[in-house]
Amino acid sequence: MENCREASTNSLLKDGCYTDFLADDFDVKTYTAQAIHHAVIAEQLAKLAQGISQLDKELHSQVVARHEDLLSQATGIESLEGVLQMMQTRISALQAAVDRIRTKIVDPYNKIVARITQLARLQMACDLLRRIIRILYLSKRLQGQLQGGSREITKAAQSLNELGKWC
Repeated sequence: MENCREASTNSLLKDGCYTDFLADDFDVKTYTAQAIHHAVIAEQLAKLAQGISQLDKELHSQVVARHEDLLSQATGIESLEGVLQMMQTRISALQAAVDRIRTKIVDPYNKIVARITQLARLQMACDLLRRIIRILYLSKRLQGQLQGGSREITKAAQSLNELGKWC
Protein backbone atom coordinates (compact mmCIF):
# COMPACT_ATOMS: atom_id res chain seq x y z
CA MET A 1 0.00 0.00 0.00
CA GLU A 2 2.92 2.33 0.78
CA ASN A 3 4.41 1.66 -2.65
CA CYS A 4 1.06 2.39 -4.28
CA ARG A 5 0.85 5.74 -2.52
CA GLU A 6 4.39 6.65 -3.48
CA ALA A 7 3.69 5.68 -7.08
CA SER A 8 0.55 7.82 -7.23
CA THR A 9 2.39 10.78 -5.70
CA ASN A 10 5.34 10.36 -8.05
CA SER A 11 3.04 10.09 -11.07
CA LEU A 12 1.29 13.26 -9.95
CA LEU A 13 4.61 15.07 -9.56
CA LYS A 14 5.90 13.85 -12.94
CA ASP A 15 2.78 14.94 -14.82
CA GLY A 16 3.67 17.84 -17.10
CA CYS A 17 0.63 19.78 -15.92
CA TYR A 18 1.96 19.97 -12.35
CA THR A 19 5.69 20.40 -12.91
CA ASP A 20 5.18 24.12 -13.52
CA PHE A 21 3.87 24.46 -9.94
CA LEU A 22 6.99 22.83 -8.48
CA ALA A 23 9.43 25.23 -10.15
CA ASP A 24 11.18 27.73 -7.87
CA ASP A 25 10.39 30.59 -10.24
CA PHE A 26 6.66 29.73 -10.63
CA ASP A 27 4.60 32.83 -11.43
CA VAL A 28 0.81 32.71 -11.21
CA LYS A 29 0.28 35.51 -13.73
CA THR A 30 2.51 33.93 -16.35
CA TYR A 31 0.88 30.52 -15.91
CA THR A 32 -2.61 32.03 -16.17
CA ALA A 33 -1.69 34.04 -19.27
CA GLN A 34 -0.32 30.92 -20.98
CA ALA A 35 -3.44 28.92 -20.11
CA ILE A 36 -5.68 31.66 -21.52
CA HIS A 37 -3.48 32.03 -24.60
CA HIS A 38 -3.63 28.30 -25.40
CA ALA A 39 -7.41 28.26 -24.77
CA VAL A 40 -7.30 25.04 -22.78
CA ILE A 41 -8.74 26.49 -19.60
CA ALA A 42 -11.41 23.83 -19.02
CA GLU A 43 -8.91 21.03 -19.56
CA GLN A 44 -6.37 22.68 -17.22
CA LEU A 45 -9.05 23.23 -14.55
CA ALA A 46 -10.13 19.60 -14.77
CA LYS A 47 -6.52 18.38 -14.39
CA LEU A 48 -5.96 20.76 -11.47
CA ALA A 49 -9.17 19.58 -9.76
CA GLN A 50 -8.09 15.96 -10.26
CA GLY A 51 -4.63 16.75 -8.86
CA ILE A 52 -6.13 18.54 -5.86
CA SER A 53 -8.39 15.57 -5.20
CA GLN A 54 -5.45 13.18 -5.43
CA LEU A 55 -3.38 15.37 -3.08
CA ASP A 56 -6.29 15.49 -0.61
CA LYS A 57 -6.50 11.68 -0.66
CA GLU A 58 -2.75 11.37 -0.17
CA LEU A 59 -2.81 13.88 2.68
CA HIS A 60 -5.68 12.00 4.32
CA SER A 61 -3.88 8.67 4.01
CA GLN A 62 -0.69 10.19 5.45
CA VAL A 63 -2.62 11.60 8.42
CA VAL A 64 -4.33 8.25 9.03
CA ALA A 65 -1.03 6.35 8.74
CA ARG A 66 0.79 8.67 11.16
CA HIS A 67 -2.11 9.45 13.46
CA GLU A 68 -0.35 8.35 16.67
CA ASP A 69 2.85 10.24 15.84
CA LEU A 70 0.90 13.40 15.06
CA LEU A 71 -1.04 13.16 18.33
CA SER A 72 2.11 12.59 20.37
CA GLN A 73 3.78 15.56 18.66
CA ALA A 74 0.73 17.73 19.35
CA THR A 75 0.80 16.65 23.01
CA GLY A 76 4.52 17.35 23.14
CA ILE A 77 3.95 20.82 21.74
CA GLU A 78 1.28 21.52 24.35
CA SER A 79 3.57 20.44 27.18
CA LEU A 80 6.39 22.51 25.68
CA GLU A 81 4.09 25.54 25.57
CA GLY A 82 3.30 24.96 29.26
CA VAL A 83 7.00 24.80 30.10
CA LEU A 84 7.66 27.95 28.09
CA GLN A 85 4.83 29.76 29.87
CA MET A 86 6.20 28.68 33.24
CA MET A 87 9.70 29.86 32.23
CA GLN A 88 8.28 33.21 31.10
CA THR A 89 6.55 33.60 34.46
CA ARG A 90 9.78 32.80 36.31
CA ILE A 91 11.76 35.19 34.13
CA SER A 92 9.26 37.95 34.87
CA ALA A 93 9.49 37.22 38.61
CA LEU A 94 13.28 37.24 38.43
CA GLN A 95 13.25 40.55 36.55
CA ALA A 96 10.97 42.04 39.20
CA ALA A 97 13.31 40.81 41.95
CA VAL A 98 16.30 42.32 40.14
CA ASP A 99 14.44 45.62 39.83
CA ARG A 100 13.62 45.60 43.56
CA ILE A 101 17.23 44.82 44.48
CA ARG A 102 18.46 47.50 42.10
CA THR A 103 16.15 50.00 43.81
CA LYS A 104 17.40 48.92 47.22
CA ILE A 105 20.99 49.41 46.08
CA VAL A 106 20.73 52.44 43.81
CA ASP A 107 18.82 54.70 46.21
CA PRO A 108 21.26 54.28 49.12
CA TYR A 109 24.19 54.58 46.72
CA ASN A 110 22.86 57.87 45.36
CA LYS A 111 22.35 59.14 48.92
CA ILE A 112 25.90 58.14 49.85
CA VAL A 113 27.31 59.92 46.80
CA ALA A 114 25.34 63.06 47.68
CA ARG A 115 26.49 62.92 51.31
CA ILE A 116 30.13 62.40 50.27
CA THR A 117 29.92 65.46 48.03
CA GLN A 118 28.32 67.42 50.87
CA LEU A 119 31.03 66.25 53.30
CA ALA A 120 33.81 67.28 50.90
CA ARG A 121 32.27 70.73 50.58
CA LEU A 122 31.91 71.02 54.37
CA GLN A 123 35.56 70.07 54.81
CA MET A 124 36.60 72.73 52.31
CA ALA A 125 34.43 75.28 54.14
CA CYS A 126 35.97 74.27 57.50
CA ASP A 127 39.49 74.65 56.07
CA LEU A 128 38.63 78.10 54.76
CA LEU A 129 37.14 79.10 58.12
CA ARG A 130 40.27 77.89 59.95
CA ARG A 131 42.44 79.96 57.59
CA ILE A 132 40.21 83.01 58.07
CA ILE A 133 40.30 82.59 61.87
CA ARG A 134 44.10 82.25 61.80
CA ILE A 135 44.43 85.31 59.53
CA LEU A 136 42.14 87.33 61.83
CA TYR A 137 44.13 86.23 64.87
CA LEU A 138 47.43 87.13 63.19
CA SER A 139 46.14 90.50 62.01
CA LYS A 140 44.91 91.38 65.55
CA ARG A 141 48.21 90.29 67.02
CA LEU A 142 50.06 92.34 64.39
CA GLN A 143 47.96 95.40 65.25
CA GLY A 144 48.77 94.95 68.92
CA GLN A 145 52.45 94.55 68.17
CA LEU A 146 52.51 97.63 65.93
CA GLN A 147 50.92 99.68 68.72
CA GLY A 148 53.61 98.39 71.10
CA GLY A 149 56.23 100.48 69.39
CA SER A 150 59.81 99.63 68.52
CA ARG A 151 60.31 97.01 71.21
CA GLU A 152 57.66 94.76 69.50
CA ILE A 153 59.05 95.33 65.99
CA THR A 154 60.74 91.92 65.69
CA LYS A 155 57.60 90.14 66.85
CA ALA A 156 55.60 92.25 64.38
CA ALA A 157 57.96 91.17 61.58
CA GLN A 158 57.46 87.52 62.50
CA SER A 159 53.68 87.97 62.61
CA LEU A 160 53.76 89.75 59.24
CA ASN A 161 55.81 86.92 57.75
CA GLU A 162 53.38 84.30 59.09
CA LEU A 163 50.44 86.36 57.87
CA GLY A 164 52.00 86.44 54.38
CA LYS A 165 52.17 82.63 54.37
CA TRP A 166 48.45 82.33 55.12
CA CYS A 167 47.33 84.81 52.50
